[in-house]
Amino acid sequence: MNEEMLYLSEWVAKGKLSRRAFLGRAAALGVSAALANNFLAAAARAEGPVKGGLLKAGVQGASAADSLDPATVSGSAPVLFCRQWGEQLVQLDAHGELQPGLAEEWGSSEGAKVWTFKIRKGVQFHNGKEMTPADVAATMERHSDANSKSVALGIMQGIDKIAVNGQNVVFTLKEPNVDLPFLMDDYHLMIQPNGGKDNPTEGVGTGPYKVTVNEAGVRLGGERFAGYWRDDRGFADQIEIIVINDDTARITALQSGQVHMINRVPPKVVELIKRVPGVTIQNVSGRGHYIFVVQCDTPPFDNNDLRLALKYAVDREEMVQKILMGYGTVGNDTPINAPYPLFTEMEQRKYDPDKAAFHYKKSGHSGSILLHTSEAAFPGATEAAQLYQQSAAKAGITMEVKREPSDGYWSAVANMPFSASYWGGRPTQDQMYSTVYYSKAGLNETHFFNDKFDQMLLQARAELDADKRKKLYADMGQIVRDEGGVIAPMFNNFIDATGPHVGGWQEDPNQEIMGGYALSKCWLQA
Repeated sequence: MNEEMLYLSEWVAKGKLSRRAFLGRAAALGVSAALANNFLAAAARAEGPVKGGLLKAGVQGASAADSLDPATVSGSAPVLFCRQWGEQLVQLDAHGELQPGLAEEWGSSEGAKVWTFKIRKGVQFHNGKEMTPADVAATMERHSDANSKSVALGIMQGIDKIAVNGQNVVFTLKEPNVDLPFLMDDYHLMIQPNGGKDNPTEGVGTGPYKVTVNEAGVRLGGERFAGYWRDDRGFADQIEIIVINDDTARITALQSGQVHMINRVPPKVVELIKRVPGVTIQNVSGRGHYIFVVQCDTPPFDNNDLRLALKYAVDREEMVQKILMGYGTVGNDTPINAPYPLFTEMEQRKYDPDKAAFHYKKSGHSGSILLHTSEAAFPGATEAAQLYQQSAAKAGITMEVKREPSDGYWSAVANMPFSASYWGGRPTQDQMYSTVYYSKAGLNETHFFNDKFDQMLLQARAELDADKRKKLYADMGQIVRDEGGVIAPMFNNFIDATGPHVGGWQEDPNQEIMGGYALSKCWLQA
């Protein structure tokens, strides 16, 4: 049977047999859909990439306020697009290991205080100019400048000096940081001509696709860059990202063939979609987390007893089952979970209406609490907020849920003291904390300002002993859990879906849509 399946899957890869016919034959042989898709994936990889065509993705997560400036980029669609036209010094692979990007190699001295990156020669920008170490240095200078409003500022502030030495760029840090190379994978740090100081929004980079369409919140597109320096991606002639924020419309677009892949499949419809001929659910666990955040410096949330009341008032197990349908795990009011290499398990906080009522009474607050939510935050965010409302009511906490429009939600969320939010996670604990929880972080959405936490963060960066670093991160996690403004009910799986003509898909737990690289690493097959 396996020999026949292998033979037939090779026919699909060569375009001699339709995927639907193959799956029908597999079912007749008693082969599960999952195993049949494994045969197809193996055959596609063996057959090799197919060049040509227009590869399209339907993506939730964009608005009319989006910009191509990587310093401020946010939302799934613009982030995905950044991965196609831009590149960083390094790239994180699906196994969590750093691979060379625009830097060929790197190393440190002086106890991880001085880092040297050797910049690759012969790489062209889309404007025809050759990328130089000076462009790299200028990029890092721009993102290190407080006036740039770069979201990467939190991870760049540890850099004291940036210098060019021949083909090398040398970073001298204020304090040692053993994780610095991982920080260079941040999608905000796309290398641009003169660092983007001249025109950061034009979308000129070194990636496999050159920007041809930029309709913010509607459509983004690119064509293969003829001067691209690598041959392991950029197989389609053109790529297109169609913004489809509505879940039903996005799924319909995949089923009808309007797009070849989609992100954020709602867990509640996964089992139904699995039955659609030619459609494959791509499901992988990772560091992504669906959360609710309160601004710690904004009344009434500046009272930690009220924050604790809200943390005890959420039924995490219920949300994982009813919102994620089991496609995820229970959260514990920190952004860190088991996939992080230096993770330490803490006592699991559970739903406890009595403790919630105790802290609520101690806070002295009375009256309704307004929770803002939107489907732009995460799939099922409105239902999750309503479940939260119900579980909080059992603790005597009155919560009003206000559903906000998807368009513009991420721009407006800064003015919402209590709201639904989402993070895809980061490769290391330092990067996650530096991006969102460090006092000077560019995206400190909880307005969490804690001197002890900041000091421990800097100490952990410089600590070469892994056990000591792990202990520091455990203590920092405890501070965020007990004093911070993040209410983390659940860590989500990344659930994407592909149509019948997508080849080359591989699991990548770093982010949705194959770590953000599906449009450049996948191809169209017959």
